[in-house]
Amino acid sequence: MSLQRLLAEVDPAWYGGHADAPDATLRARAAGSALGRRLLARTLATGPASRLLAPSPDPAATRALMRRWNRRRLDALHRDLGTLAYAPAIRAEIGREPVRRLKAALGNGYLLALDRSVWDGKVDSAVQTRLAANLTDALHRSGELEAALGPVLDLQGRAELQTWAGQRDPVLAEWARLLDPPAALPPAHLPEKPVLVVHTHHQSRAVAA
Repeated sequence: MSLQRLLAEVDPAWYGGHADAPDATLRARAAGSALGRRLLARTLATGPASRLLAPSPDPAATRALMRRWNRRRLDALHRDLGTLAYAPAIRAEIGREPVRRLKAALGNGYLLALDRSVWDGKVDSAVQTRLAANLTDALHRSGELEAALGPVLDLQGRAELQTWAGQRDPVLAEWARLLDPPAALPPAHLPEKPVLVVHTHHQSRAVAA
């Protein structure tokens, strides 16, 4: 992936947050020249992309990672991690109508949430209460459940990936973070093993594609 394409993928909000951040017009002009792209990359390299844009003995590996984890695949990974993280609350819903709506909204993700071979779903009472409250709120909103619940799962999935990849694959963590605007993420609570299982599943599919 070229620097030009990388910069095009980054959410513009990552250039903000300080008085001398380039506005949209200047940013577009900068992205059109080699010098401008280097300046934009330097802005990211001294902040949210210090690992991603750092000099590397194997730059091809970094480019391959960004190609493998394109936006579509990262969205799918975030959704599955978020769905699994909400497994304790999803499993606790036993009413016929809530279950029907969850199956329709989550598709195959519903089976992932129920799969105890991936994760036993054990969390402390505070986490259980928070997850249950968020799920109940989504279930009681009007309209399609996926529209209400999807963003909640995606945000939780981002938190889970950032926590895990921040320790195991910092370059992936930075790349995934840059594709969305900065946001306050909820606490992560998935153990390492289930995150690794889901990550490996999506990575294998990406490699095979």
